[in-house]
Amino acid sequence: MTTHTIPYAAGLGERGLLRLATAGSVDDGKSTLVGRLLHDTKSVLSDQLAAVERVSRDRGLTAADLALLTDGLRAEREQGITIDVAYRYFATATRSFVLADCPGHVQYTRNTVTGSSTADVLVLLVDARKGVLEQTRRHLAVAALLRVPHVVVAVNKIDLVGFAQDVFERVEAEVQSVARDLGVAEAQAIPVSALDGDNIVDRSTRTPWYTGPALLELLEALPPSEDVRAESFRLPVQLVIRPQGAAVSEEHREYRGYAGAVASGVIRLGDEVVVLPSGQRSRVVGIDLGSESLSEAFAPQSVTLRLADEIDISRGDIIAAAEGAPEPTQDIEAVVCWLGDAALRPGQRLLLKHGARTVQAFVRSLDGVLDLDDLHAVSAESLSLNDIGCVTLRLAAPVPVEDYAVSRRGGSFLLIDSHDGRTLAAGMVGATLPSAPPAPVAPEGDEDFDI
Repeated sequence: MTTHTIPYAAGLGERGLLRLATAGSVDDGKSTLVGRLLHDTKSVLSDQLAAVERVSRDRGLTAADLALLTDGLRAEREQGITIDVAYRYFATATRSFVLADCPGHVQYTRNTVTGSSTADVLVLLVDARKGVLEQTRRHLAVAALLRVPHVVVAVNKIDLVGFAQDVFERVEAEVQSVARDLGVAEAQAIPVSALDGDNIVDRSTRTPWYTGPALLELLEALPPSEDVRAESFRLPVQLVIRPQGAAVSEEHREYRGYAGAVASGVIRLGDEVVVLPSGQRSRVVGIDLGSESLSEAFAPQSVTLRLADEIDISRGDIIAAAEGAPEPTQDIEAVVCWLGDAALRPGQRLLLKHGARTVQAFVRSLDGVLDLDDLHAVSAESLSLNDIGCVTLRLAAPVPVEDYAVSRRGGSFLLIDSHDGRTLAAGMVGATLPSAPPAPVAPEGDEDFDI
């Protein structure tokens, strides 16, 4: 059988694929921004645009309301026939984009968590007239916790404040202050008018004081996303393939393979691997992709591995590079974004899903919740919907989790309701919340010191 190596970025454009998520408060113009991006990159079909223009005229508007381009998806959500986060796809001459369109209402913060979990950049909208709101702080906190590589702040409706430089600079300063407190490495602000298209695709002549790039120009120039191929090899086993019975050919009678998507790293024939959580070791003797046999595989390919030894491997196990493999543990300290309607309390029993493995979990303690006013962790007896807090969990069986700071895939998990299977929280292993600064201490011997 001939072996092959498949090019990684074939067809993705010169700079590759960029995943972005949009976020913002209600009525900040997010739908209009998404519609403007799709329209100005010519990613809208002619019949869709004609329908939007017709509805806009019926409503007495003199120009097409590009926010209507997302109304079809909103209607689908209301009918319960689509997922919470709507994904849009568009491309320019230099880059392809996957856009996760997240609702802005506070009760849909879970959607922002979902959309941001795989995003390379979060485009956060802020109304120039309102500045930083609670949702702005919450969305920046989500971006910080999920370690989204890039944050772009679109200060929208700059036309409604007369393209005033001082207004933009005040909002930018507010955003930067919150971002620093939350540990966001960089948050680049751009003054935009999604309605008129200022600084969306082309730089606007109405903001001569702004010398930075337009939004699309910046998105095209951002460095490629973190290359998961540079991380250690991990393959969560989704299925054990072992054809048996008279219906299969003789050559496949002894076949035993372990199928899954490569989460990170590169694997080659002959590489030593360890199976987690059992810790058994072996070597790779075959890498199958459909009917082809490969000499190597890398993230995010879906392949089937064959090993030199017949060892016990089942769905949910992880095949990892022998060197640097994580140590399975039953105790986890993590930050979670609580998405359940009912509150989370210590002593609660849930299910934890990590990769393809699901185990029972016990909430040993609730170690703090993020106060969105002062951006520090405070003590709490429970976590309510949309709260972000620290928890300590005890698992019924060892799970090979990693620190989220090391691996976004290996360090993330879901908490699930064991009764109805609903997702209750998204968690990041080893993450922490900003702690309050220590209270000032009066100098010794000066009891009248005034603080």
